[in-house]
Amino acid sequence: MDDRTLGKGRKCVPSPSAAAVARRAVLLLAAVVFVGWLMMWAMLPTRTYSSTWAPKLAALTGFGKQGIRMTVYAFPVLFVYVVACVYLHLQQQKGGDPDTQRRTSTRIAAAWRRPVLVRGPLGIVTGIELAILLMFMALLVWFYYAYITVEFSKLRVKPGEKLWQAELEKAAKRLGSVGSLCCALLFLPVARGSSLLPLVGLTSEAGIKYHVWLGNTAMAIFTAHGLCYVFFWASTDQIHLMTKWARTRASNVAGELALLCGLAMWATALPRIRRRMFELFFYAHHLYIPFIVFSALHMGVMVFCYVLPGVFLFAVDRCLRFLQSRARVRLVSSRFLPSGAVELNFAKSPCKQRRYPCKEGYEATTGKMC
Repeated sequence: MDDRTLGKGRKCVPSPSAAAVARRAVLLLAAVVFVGWLMMWAMLPTRTYSSTWAPKLAALTGFGKQGIRMTVYAFPVLFVYVVACVYLHLQQQKGGDPDTQRRTSTRIAAAWRRPVLVRGPLGIVTGIELAILLMFMALLVWFYYAYITVEFSKLRVKPGEKLWQAELEKAAKRLGSVGSLCCALLFLPVARGSSLLPLVGLTSEAGIKYHVWLGNTAMAIFTAHGLCYVFFWASTDQIHLMTKWARTRASNVAGELALLCGLAMWATALPRIRRRMFELFFYAHHLYIPFIVFSALHMGVMVFCYVLPGVFLFAVDRCLRFLQSRARVRLVSSRFLPSGAVELNFAKSPCKQRRYPCKEGYEATTGKMC
């Protein structure tokens, strides 16, 4: 409803349009599904989930344990992605309440951009980012504690082993499970063409920071996971297991190769190396391909389903960007500047030109008089 005068000096309050209500409903749906997905991760290591929830979910899906991993842990992320596409489509439609949307966007942007930490290894951190980071670290601590509690309650010491060695093996195993939680989110912030980042008001450049946080956390956990297993094998005279490539369950060699690829990416991503030798950092980061392959071989197909949604969305984004980069453009002019740089002017595709309303006889895209 437009602003119209009612009586003397009174104006009617504009009611939100159907598009604005639909956007809010879609955004609420995405938030509920994502929070529910995180809740299922929090419940995964508990005895309640394994003894009560898992049998019911397996019977409900009809595909057993594999159906649980696909419908409960893989499908929600893809569903939120589709919902985000619908939200962005509705946001581009006309007929919404621009004043309300502008005020809401301003409040959200102000809350996100208010810095709390300026100096430190994390860089500039806002209040909401710090709160989300602390909650995520609490989730990791809870995830590991719940797993360890369950594992130690049913611990069986093998002949020839000591109690601390059996506990070390279980602790090392569950470190890998915690690392898989980080990998489930690792690739989401770097999918530049994804609709998930605009859904929460982030750009692809801003998402790099969260990818760095998740990558550092995941590599620290995976390194501890590998070192604990090496120490366990050395203390129990089973160091030969490092060269074991099992056809079933976990493959040790594949895990070691994945860890080496991850360490290479982690080392070259250090700020001092990245700034001085950026090409080394750039090409070393292509080791994410063998990292994903060997991680899948190490985890197994069933466990890799936890990480699959992020990897799938990132792979789709990479394929789309590769296809877009193959488009040919026409060179309009080139000029050699006195500073030694070369200036190139390319013709812009007509389909990518945005036309603005004609104002005062001038067309913004072509520069011609209307």
